[in-house]
Amino acid sequence: MKDFGVRAASSADRAFLVDMLAAAVNWLPERNWPREQILADPALAHYVTGWMRHDDFGMVATEPAGRPVGAAWFRYLTAADPGYGYVSDDVPELTIGVVETWRGQGVGRTLLRAVLNAARDRGIRTVSLSVERANVARRLYVAEGFRTVESFENADTMVAEILA
Repeated sequence: MKDFGVRAASSADRAFLVDMLAAAVNWLPERNWPREQILADPALAHYVTGWMRHDDFGMVATEPAGRPVGAAWFRYLTAADPGYGYVSDDVPELTIGVVETWRGQGVGRTLLRAVLNAARDRGIRTVSLSVERANVARRLYVAEGFRTVESFENADTMVAEILA
């Protein structure tokens, strides 16, 4: 297992969050959408556009030299501009991505737990996400307490209730 740390995300992390959104979108080896295509798609771009709004929060994993290797962040989206994992206006939606060479090293699980703790500290009780069923990350979400609340052709919307 590689050595890494976790810190709170800041407004300076926007470019890296775009990279991690691209990593999340491009989890399939045959899908290789460039950042420009992702940012041009309103259904994807709203996960990072205008980062960091007053209610945005997240965590960034860093390797020992301080370079980021993964990120997990929550954003409140609305019924007027819902995300893929939209549940309601008062439930923030999770986005998580890990640099490919760091996958399978515990970065995703550590980030997920850290960002869920940050949500709990903010008084948030329910969080959501969307995941394609074939994505190996789905097993992580289930193991960490997420449950499916809506299913689509290839993906599920999942929620986790965060205990106090």
